[in-house]
Amino acid sequence: MPTIAVDKAALFKALGQEYTTEEFDELCFEFGIELDEDTSTLDRPVINGKQEPAQLKIEIPANRYDMLCFEGISLMLNIFRGKTTSPNYRLAVPPSGELQTITVHEETSCIRPYAAGAILRNIKFTKDRYDSFLALQDKLHQNLGRHRTLVAIGTHDLDTIKGPFSYEALPPEQIQFVPLNQTKSMNGAELMKFYEDDKHLSRYLPIIRDSPVYPVILDSNRTVCSLPPVINSDHSKISVNTRNVFIDVTATDKTKVEVVNNIIVAMFSQYTEDQFTVEPVNIISKHNHESRQVPDLTPRETQAEISYINGCCNLSLTGPEICSLLKRMSYTASPSSASPDLIDVHIPPTRADILHQCDIMEDVAIAYGFNKLPRFFPSKSGTVAQPLMINKLSDIVRQEAAMAGWSEVMPLILCSHDENFAHLNRKDDGTKAVRLANPKTAEYQVVRTSLLPGLLKTIRENKHHSVPIRIFEVSDVAFKDLTLERKSRNERHFAAAWYGKSSGFEVVHGLMDRVMLMLKSAFMTSEEGLEGRAVVDSAYWIDEVDDPTYFPGHAAAIHLRLGGKESVIGVFGILHPTVLENFELK
Repeated sequence: MPTIAVDKAALFKALGQEYTTEEFDELCFEFGIELDEDTSTLDRPVINGKQEPAQLKIEIPANRYDMLCFEGISLMLNIFRGKTTSPNYRLAVPPSGELQTITVHEETSCIRPYAAGAILRNIKFTKDRYDSFLALQDKLHQNLGRHRTLVAIGTHDLDTIKGPFSYEALPPEQIQFVPLNQTKSMNGAELMKFYEDDKHLSRYLPIIRDSPVYPVILDSNRTVCSLPPVINSDHSKISVNTRNVFIDVTATDKTKVEVVNNIIVAMFSQYTEDQFTVEPVNIISKHNHESRQVPDLTPRETQAEISYINGCCNLSLTGPEICSLLKRMSYTASPSSASPDLIDVHIPPTRADILHQCDIMEDVAIAYGFNKLPRFFPSKSGTVAQPLMINKLSDIVRQEAAMAGWSEVMPLILCSHDENFAHLNRKDDGTKAVRLANPKTAEYQVVRTSLLPGLLKTIRENKHHSVPIRIFEVSDVAFKDLTLERKSRNERHFAAAWYGKSSGFEVVHGLMDRVMLMLKSAFMTSEEGLEGRAVVDSAYWIDEVDDPTYFPGHAAAIHLRLGGKESVIGVFGILHPTVLENFELK
C-alpha cells in the first residue's frame, strides 16, 4: 500500500481538531486507513537552522487513489466525521466561451494512443499546496500509472503557451525544446543520451526510446509543452505563482487516462477561485472515435440492495439509515422508487474503485463501524472448498511414491539451456522452451521442459550420501504455446530417479507399475486382482524406444489407452553414460 507523509500540524488544522497519536490512530482505523508513523516522537533533521515539521505517515489502501495527497486525506476524513459534505464538482466554460482543444494525431496510436486534459483557472498555490500538487502527480505515476508506462501527467502554466494544442508522434530528430530546469535546447535523441545517467528520469527512457517516433504535446505556435512520459518543457513550467494550470494526460490505457485526469483536477479544484470548478477540454481524436469533452465529473449512478447489505453485515438497517451512512463515505444516496429493497447511489468521480454493490456494502460497514458489527459465524458460504483435480491427482502420486520408500525433492524451476537440452543429449528446436530475456546468471536461462535435470542435479549434490538414492518430484514444467494469450502453458509432470551401484531399471519399473495400479490403470497382460469398469477403460503397456537421453536398448516408452484413445505418457530407462558424465554422476 502507498504511504503518504503529511504535515501533522497542517492536517490537524484542516480537520479542525487536535488529536493524540492514539486518537488519530483510532480515527484512521475506523476509516480503513492506517497510521504507520508519527515522527513527532523522533529526532527530526534540522534544515537551514530549522527543525523539520512533524509528519504523519499514513498507509492508504491501493484502491483509494483519491487519498494519495494531503487534500484527499483531509477532505475524506472531514466528510467521514460529518464536518463537511461531499463536494459538488462542476465544469465551467472560460469567459470567452471557447474551450481549449487537444487534437490527437493518428500516428500516436503506435505508442501512446489516448489523451485527456483539463484546466484549473485562477488557482491559488502556496508552497505547501504546490509541493502537494507535484507529490500527487508522482504518486499517481508510481501507482495507478505503473511508473508512467500506463499513464503520464504533464502540468503547464497556461499563460506561457497558446492553444489549440496537438498531440503528435514525431521522429526524435524533429522534436526540439529545452527540458524542464535546463538551459540547453536539445532534440529527442540528444535528450535520451543526456538523461540516461539521471537517477530519476533514466528509468522512464526505455518506455519510448526504441520507438521510431516519440509522443509530444505542442501548442498552436509549435512550442513543445511536454515529451510524455519523460519530461515537460522548461518553457511552460509551473511555479507557486502560476494562476492557470493546463493539464495533459497521455496513456496506453483507455480507462486509467480518465481516472487520473479526474483525480488530479478534483483534488486541486478546491484551490480555484470558484471552488470545485474545472474548465473542460475538447479532445479531437477522430481516427479512433475517442473525440469527447474531458473531464467528465458527473457522478455515476448505480443501485444497491438493502437486503444484500444487511445480509453481509448481519444488520437490520433501513434504506434511509444506509443512505445516511453512505453520506459519511462521500456518496449521495436515496431510497429507490423502483423497489423498497433498493437504494439509488451516486458515486463521486473520484471513486473509480467502486465496481459492484459489494464495494458499497464495504463502505457501509466502515461508516457503521467494523468494531460495532455483530460477530457471527456465516450460515451460508459462497464457495465449497475442494482441491483442483490436478492437485488431487498430484497428491495421490506423491503419497504412493513416498509410501514406496522414495523421497520427494523440490528443485528450482529455472535451469541453464545446456542442462535442459545438451546435457540430456537433446536438441532445442526453438519451439518448446520458454527463455528468460535477460538472465542474471548462466544457471537460470530457461524454464525447464523436463523434471529430469533437477533430479540429476539433486543427486549430484548429494552423491556423498549412502546409496541407493531414490528421489521423485511432482511439479510443473512449461512449454511455449503461441495459441494462448500468454504464449505458454504449464504441464504437471511426475519423475523419479534411482542412483546406486546397479542400473535400477527394475526398481523404477516397479514404482511406475505401483503408481499406475493406484490410478486404476491395468497392464495390458492379464492382471489379477484388478476388476471394474475403470480397468477396462484404462490400460497401459511399454515399448522399446530409441531416446538419446537413455542407453540404447535400455529405454521404454509408456503407452496409455484411456477411453479408447492411445497416447505416450512417459519414458523410463537407464541413462546414457554421456548424460551421467554431464551431470558429474559417472
